[in-house]
Amino acid sequence: MIDKRKANLSKKKQWIKFLLVLIPYLLFLYWVKSWWGLLVVPFIYDIYFTKKINWQWWKDREGPIRFIMSWVDAIVFALVAVYFINLFFFQNYVIPSSSLEKSLLRGDYLFVSKLSYGPRIPQTPLTMPLTQHTLPIFGTKSYIEWPHWDYRRVKGLGNVELNDIVVFNYPAGDSVMRADRYQAQDYYQACYQLGGGLNMQADSLSPQQQWDLYHAVLDYGANVIKSNPVEYGDVFSRPTDRRENYVKRCVGLPGQKLEIKDKIIYLDGKANKEPDNVQYTYLVRLNQEIPEELMVELGITNEDLEHPALDRWETNSDGQTISVKYRVIPMTKATYEALKKRPDIVADIKIVTDDDHLDSGKVYPLTGHHHWTRDNYGPVEIPAKGKTIQLDMSNIAVYERPIRVYEDNKLEVKNGKIYINDKEATSYTFKMDYYWMMGDNRHNSLDSRYWGFVPEDHVVGKPIFIWLSLRPSGEVGPKIRWGRLFNCVDNIK
Repeated sequence: MIDKRKANLSKKKQWIKFLLVLIPYLLFLYWVKSWWGLLVVPFIYDIYFTKKINWQWWKDREGPIRFIMSWVDAIVFALVAVYFINLFFFQNYVIPSSSLEKSLLRGDYLFVSKLSYGPRIPQTPLTMPLTQHTLPIFGTKSYIEWPHWDYRRVKGLGNVELNDIVVFNYPAGDSVMRADRYQAQDYYQACYQLGGGLNMQADSLSPQQQWDLYHAVLDYGANVIKSNPVEYGDVFSRPTDRRENYVKRCVGLPGQKLEIKDKIIYLDGKANKEPDNVQYTYLVRLNQEIPEELMVELGITNEDLEHPALDRWETNSDGQTISVKYRVIPMTKATYEALKKRPDIVADIKIVTDDDHLDSGKVYPLTGHHHWTRDNYGPVEIPAKGKTIQLDMSNIAVYERPIRVYEDNKLEVKNGKIYINDKEATSYTFKMDYYWMMGDNRHNSLDSRYWGFVPEDHVVGKPIFIWLSLRPSGEVGPKIRWGRLFNCVDNIK
């Protein structure tokens, strides 16, 4: 009788353990709407009841087999757990550049929530955990391109909101030059520059001639890269979820009309609030080098001072034209005001404008002829899912990439007419939402002004807090920025 009670009690415990695993697993399948996962249920049942499969056969062995397999078992379990946690719940991301200074700093480690906007079902599910696209040491792909699933996002806690800081896959990262020195460079900007586009004059041409010329420039640059594999390496493509992760601030939502006038962003005609720590680049004529203690106080980094100096011809008080050397320094308004009050250090200081020609290349679209700049841009209407935008020769360059690349259509322009999938088109209804992302370090950020819209299928997640902040080597101050630890990213307005 006692043995029977023990057996019944043991069986009840097994059922409890089984249900504690099965119920969350079924809820997970319901959440992600992936019923193929039901094929795993019989194996879960076998672990607790039938035990037909000897899952831990190695425990019956002796010597090195048992030792090695115990480590293999632990490592495999850890990798699988990390894979699912990173895929559906959260991941780590480190700020690699200064595009969001002084809001987020280079060396900040972010806890990024996938739940905030809803995790994506992986498009390339067979990948090595803790890698984005490349295996360390070996330098080979860390993923297998088959199977490749269509984009689908499960329901999250909310949607991308205006002025959110967002982690996303780099849209222009679909094509990459394999040579190490060029992998971080924008392939399309490289094609444009190699094609001679920066020196091009097209004002006198018709819209069709401009379209043909800009595409010829890009094609020429692409052929230069293709014909020089020793220099550039071959050009290969990355799936959406294997492209580099970027982090910027969302300054334009689907359906809004965005325009930048004299550095200020306007949405549907209303000025959007600038970030508290927005930075612009200033030309500074120094009487002496900025002391280290003042650099620390004002948050000026060595990287801020690495920009090449600019020589300008100016007229002095005697009417003579002389060459004056200016330092090019990005800074916040507070830093600008503080330095302006130090005539012992600063002789002159003024904000950079379009006339100074210190832009970072041609702005988006590379195939358009709009005379837009990083400080005076648009207007452009940001595409929204289900919304129809009228198309003509004045705006087709803006929407060419979303229509052709992101939404996989054939697009041609012939004799001043637009053809989508071989049919003449005067409008297009978009299948996805799109966003406009920009860095807070406005003059030192390669963002939507240079590579255009961010499609919803590129959105990765939302940074929640800074869990570690390490000062880059060579910077003045303690290695760990203790005051930044566990700061909430949502508070960085």
